[in-house]
Amino acid sequence: MMLRWNRKRSHFQLAALVLLVFIGFSILYNESTIPRIHDHPDHVSRRQPIPITYIQPNLATNSNKSPGFLDRFVGCNSTKEYSGKKIQWVDPRLKFDRLKKSVGECDVFSGKWVFDNTSYPLYNESDCPYMSDQLACHKHGRSDLRYQYWRWQPHGCNLKRWNVSEMWEKLRGKRLMFVGDSLNRGQWISMVCLLQSVIPADKRSMSPNAELTIFRAEEYNATVEFLWAPLLVDSNSDDPVNHRLSERIMRPDSVLKHSAKWEHADILVFNSYLWWRQGPVKLLWSREENGVCEELDGLGAMEMAMGSWADWVASKVKFSEKRIFFVTMSPTHLWSREWEPGSEGNCFSEKTPIDWEGYWGSGSDLPTMRMVDRVLRKLGSRVTVLNVTQLSEYRKDGHPSIYRKFWETLSPEQLSKPTTYSDCIHWCLPGVPDVWNELLFHSF
Repeated sequence: MMLRWNRKRSHFQLAALVLLVFIGFSILYNESTIPRIHDHPDHVSRRQPIPITYIQPNLATNSNKSPGFLDRFVGCNSTKEYSGKKIQWVDPRLKFDRLKKSVGECDVFSGKWVFDNTSYPLYNESDCPYMSDQLACHKHGRSDLRYQYWRWQPHGCNLKRWNVSEMWEKLRGKRLMFVGDSLNRGQWISMVCLLQSVIPADKRSMSPNAELTIFRAEEYNATVEFLWAPLLVDSNSDDPVNHRLSERIMRPDSVLKHSAKWEHADILVFNSYLWWRQGPVKLLWSREENGVCEELDGLGAMEMAMGSWADWVASKVKFSEKRIFFVTMSPTHLWSREWEPGSEGNCFSEKTPIDWEGYWGSGSDLPTMRMVDRVLRKLGSRVTVLNVTQLSEYRKDGHPSIYRKFWETLSPEQLSKPTTYSDCIHWCLPGVPDVWNELLFHSF
């Protein structure tokens, strides 16, 4: 009996051993086929890292084959995948100093909005002859004017009170230039409206709207200017009027077209953000002679543009002669469910700021802010940052929504649903951009 049991057991053990050997060979075979699958051409590009090539920006090209500055008629002859090129803008020989807060220094960008219908607005919409129809909300039917009466109150200190005479003295004999997109243009219009009232009509002038538009005050021999450069670098979107194009093409390695205009200004206020959130961007490198573009996501493309801009700041600016400011991203308020869960609107009909301290909506992109912060930190105190993002996040009530001029004809369907065409990007004037300029004044 015992012997029979042992024989059965030995047969069982032998069968188990054969099964284990078979499984082992199967595993080894399958593993050996894995590299072959991933070595197929369809998979190689997904596994292998893109080689990085560093490009020095802002170099003039003498090539007759490579097209010069871009305009709205330039196109790509073909488009290929991003090659991995990066902007190399930090000169290791330069030692950038760091701007550190002194003990007890107040953070003027952290605070709350306080209703103040005694001190605000700082000017009347109708009294500014340079007001934009895109921002003149009262003129275009907004009856609730509470958006004009909010004052920014930092925690633990006070913002320097706006003084038009003092500001003009700071600008005497100087050129103040705002460079960027339509949000920076709104800040420029705000500054002109804040300043123009004390200048006699026959002693001030405004040049026609162009890529560079100039407000001039004869008495102070000073100008307040705006340069349209939404991507900072050279691009096909640099026409101040005709820039709604099916694809955006930029030179990621050159600000030379714009810097030729801004380099002579004494005080520069830059911004860039909104245009990078509209999908992929085509890259046409300065030394590309065949019109071949590469495609990259907005964040990656913006980082390149910021690098080329930073290269100009680091290598071309005499800091004893210029002041440079960078305005952080201006938030949008496109989804009311972010501040009022369960709702399905946007900024339309909003009448009060958000009182939730630390509120953050999808209109401000944290990865973009971190990237911009890395670039600006490398520049140290050479650039003064105007961090308007958090304070502007609270102002869901400050946008034009439907109360502005629309250049395109609105359909009956749109008119029946105001939220479908509300402008929740730009800002009414007087309003939020005036506070940005108070922060600028405070920072001088």
